[in-house]
Amino acid sequence: MTRLIIDFFDETKEVTEEQKDTIQSLLQTAAEIEGVEEGAEMSITFVDNDRIQELNREYRDKDKPTDVISFAMEDEVEGELQIVGEELPRVLGDIIISIPKTKEQAEEYGHSFMRELGFLSVHGFLHLLGYDHMTEEEEKDMFGRQEEILNAFGLQR
Repeated sequence: MTRLIIDFFDETKEVTEEQKDTIQSLLQTAAEIEGVEEGAEMSITFVDNDRIQELNREYRDKDKPTDVISFAMEDEVEGELQIVGEELPRVLGDIIISIPKTKEQAEEYGHSFMRELGFLSVHGFLHLLGYDHMTEEEEKDMFGRQEEILNAFGLQR
């Protein structure tokens, strides 16, 4: 059984099957390192800057395009009923990645599009698992974990 079931949606029609397969393998590695149980589900949607700006404005009150946004399904909301069942798969949530921002940042940082796409995918994935970077300590922990996963997979700068 696959540890992680990922649904890909490419609104840009710019991400190749090979690139999606690489992200799939990378996040399988990340799930193993993080101890995510078999059959957990998530989605990744590739969008343009207009779409991610719309989401950023709507959900984060920031009216500008960003590189990646994560919507964790496991965030507890006050008053929300918890659905518990042995047979239900763990649903981690959704990652939205801007392909134009990915290209721009890959060029800016002097590495490949695939390295940047991998970085953003792992970054979003760790957010789904509850990692954050609001404090210096959290940032050090999260970014260290990202590098560890990318290096274990062999996707260096």
